Amino acid sequence: MPTEGPATAARGDDLALLGLLQLVSPALPIGAFAFSQGLESAFELGWVSDEASLGEWLEGVLEDGLTRCELPALARLTQAWDEADGEAIAGWDDWLAANRETAELAAEDSRLGAALVRLLGSLALLPGGPSSEAPALPANAGYVTVFAWTAHVRGVPPRQAMLGFAWAWLENQLAVACKALPLGHTAAQRLVERMRPALVSAADAALSLEEDALGPALPGLALASALHETQYSRLFRS
Repeated sequence: MPTEGPATAARGDDLALLGLLQLVSPALPIGAFAFSQGLESAFELGWVSDEASLGEWLEGVLEDGLTRCELPALARLTQAWDEADGEAIAGWDDWLAANRETAELAAEDSRLGAALVRLLGSLALLPGGPSSEAPALPANAGYVTVFAWTAHVRGVPPRQAMLGFAWAWLENQLAVACKALPLGHTAAQRLVERMRPALVSAADAALSLEEDALGPALPGLALASALHETQYSRLFRS
């Protein structure tokens, strides 16, 4: 009876890696490029004005935001998808929605989630079909929840999914800065080098947090996002 050999296992790992790269690619047609997550407002307010201050802003958002909110929720959602636990999936989707502190942040999460659902539908990758053992997505599922499902169906381990999510966030923020600050591409790559170890540390920290320690602490980002709603001139939706 044939058994799975090293070549078969390596192929599975390779396909998972390529699936993750597809999921976090800026070319993924879900419209992530349209959102700045309050960063454009931080430029307008003078809170972020150059490479150094942008690095400080990104480190703060990563440490007090993603590490305590999206990344640990993503790990728990991936586990819930692995276990086909529809109640846990819906609970974490609701928890993430409750932590969106402005209309713009909530709209970003719901619109990216809806766009990814449409894309997955066109690729026949949605859960909950007649022959699927997976529960259906929650109604109006947010982006992190749909991202977790996509990572699950692609066979991406939770830690790698977390790193991919954080990498996509970083690339998006640097793309915003290159358009609106402006930030040169070489400076952006210096910030990538500065932030890469921080992304790994963020994944470590997120995996170690108990549930009662979760929740973002980003009053500055929330204020910037709220002010962006009435900003006179802007390139981004948030």
